[in-house]
Amino acid sequence: MTLSNASRKPLPIEVSGSSKLPLGMTDAQFLRDYWQKRPLLIRNAFPDFHLPIQPEDLAGLACEESALSRLIQHDEDRERWRVKTGPLSEDDFSKTGDANWTLLVQDVDKWDMDVAALLVHFSFLPSWRVDDVMISYAEPGGGVGAHVDQYDVFLLQGLGQRHWAISTDPHAPKDFRLDVELKQLQHFAPTHEWLLDPGDMLYLPPGIPHDGVAFGGPCMTFSIGMRAPSQAELVGDLADYLAERLSEEQRYADPDLAPVKRTGEIDKAALNRVRVAVPFAASLDDAALVDWFGCFITRYRSAQTPLAPSKPVSEAALMKQLSNGASLLRHPWSRMAWAQVGSRCWLYVNGHAYPASVRRATQLCAERTLSPPFELSANDLALLLALVNDGHLIPRRLRGHRA
Repeated sequence: MTLSNASRKPLPIEVSGSSKLPLGMTDAQFLRDYWQKRPLLIRNAFPDFHLPIQPEDLAGLACEESALSRLIQHDEDRERWRVKTGPLSEDDFSKTGDANWTLLVQDVDKWDMDVAALLVHFSFLPSWRVDDVMISYAEPGGGVGAHVDQYDVFLLQGLGQRHWAISTDPHAPKDFRLDVELKQLQHFAPTHEWLLDPGDMLYLPPGIPHDGVAFGGPCMTFSIGMRAPSQAELVGDLADYLAERLSEEQRYADPDLAPVKRTGEIDKAALNRVRVAVPFAASLDDAALVDWFGCFITRYRSAQTPLAPSKPVSEAALMKQLSNGASLLRHPWSRMAWAQVGSRCWLYVNGHAYPASVRRATQLCAERTLSPPFELSANDLALLLALVNDGHLIPRRLRGHRA
């Protein structure tokens, strides 16, 4: 007889570790139940923990030219944060005071063999997944504010105490503050809070909002972070890798080309040819593929980019010029194409997308000069104004046209 999901006992968020089971369970159990799934606090994960590096040595490392360090100070009264990027100096530390600041030093395992020895305890993970050991030293109240990491991290308490608060609310907002250099959350409502002592360790999977603050006295926390490349990084690097190895003779081809029905359109047949030419683009839906290709093909082999006018043209000024008989000339370096996906139409110009009607997009691609009289909807006027202010259309009074 098996238990249903509803009748299974919930997994604990807090367990006790030991010298034999630092995670409070076997490695396999941890990977099955917690890894990239849910946070876990392990009390006494490292019994009788001894600091592998002293605070003064960490500060000395932060002064090294090639070390990655930051000094973060928090003015509680005015709710301001100051971030100083290393290399730091003794003078920087002399101005910190005895509260509300923290020192972060990354890649300490690359500099100190005793710190690197901590990674032995994480050998159940692929070695290429482990990024570095970052160490934070903080005086009471020191921290970096509530934030979210996009990678797995083990937060091992080494010296003193740190108060940790996390949120496991899947609907918690994750908007960032715009008034600080740090990527702090605008809103943070914790669901769990703990005070960690030396040897305690908190595991957080990606995307868990958290905030750690030094409590009571000097505090050192060892953050064992994982490598987690973004999809954008993976695809970008793969594209570079493939580009170096593909033959110049393999090109976009259209031997089945039929006469165009609407000038400038990137039609379904063209999209299908792109999917053949770029196999890993096959997973993209039509909207994403056409957005990429429309931007790409209007940038491709473009030697120059039109310059925007020195002073932006207002809607009223443009309307006055058009009503006085001005035509709109397409800049010779402006390349245009358009595509329709569903009910939306986009005009692509030199790598940028503009919302447009099919009628106006076709006209702009087909005609190098738009001559009066003009019948413009509000959307048409907004499009033409944007193209004028981006330098793609130039208002000119041509001979033979009267006001």
